[in-house]
Amino acid sequence: MNILPTTTAAEVATQAARVAVIPVGSFEQHGSHLPLSTDTIIACAIAEAISATYGLFVLPPIPIACSHEHAAWPGTVSISSATLHRLLNDIIDSLRRSGVHKVVIVNGHGGNYVLANVVQELSVDGPDVVLFPGRDDWDKARDDAGLASSGHEDMHAGEIETSVLLHVAPEAVRPNYRQADSDGTDRRKHLLTLGLQAYTQSGVVGRPSSLTLARARRCSTASSSPSAST
Repeated sequence: MNILPTTTAAEVATQAARVAVIPVGSFEQHGSHLPLSTDTIIACAIAEAISATYGLFVLPPIPIACSHEHAAWPGTVSISSATLHRLLNDIIDSLRRSGVHKVVIVNGHGGNYVLANVVQELSVDGPDVVLFPGRDDWDKARDDAGLASSGHEDMHAGEIETSVLLHVAPEAVRPNYRQADSDGTDRRKHLLTLGLQAYTQSGVVGRPSSLTLARARRCSTASSSPSAST
């Protein structure tokens, strides 16, 4: 899939969308079977699906964000939460000057905690900015797709992320995903201070071997269905 929009200025003018979508991903390890850009690919797939349904203006993704818990693995690159906060504020200010006052931030990486603060601060005068998908949305997607694992046991590079990529970008998934299962469910207290390396050697927390292609298709569809729009 192409993660960069190919829309022209003339097409944007004709569309006259009142809501913009900003996909935010990451560039971090996802085991040996998924690419560093996994979260960005997922965020873009969700953003494209939302746009197709509601006629929204899709922006290019922010492909590097807050992945400090993955720093022990080669290839992971992060920016500070302050940088991500400022970048989004600048983008949203620019959109407002061009007449687009409502924004959906599509988050593909659970470690981008600062996005909730961005939405909170920019919604003081009204709900003009929303964050999607949230934990409840992912839980619903799991239920709708009939996935075998829960959100806690399938935290990273597991069944749900591998399912979505197999559907939207199958060429990016390495064939060893069925041998990539890893348990890291004891991480509750110290993930933020010790990083993910304290709980998994491979970088995976989850069971990608549990997925089926039918579940992968259902999961991709369910994860792109917002329960509410701006």
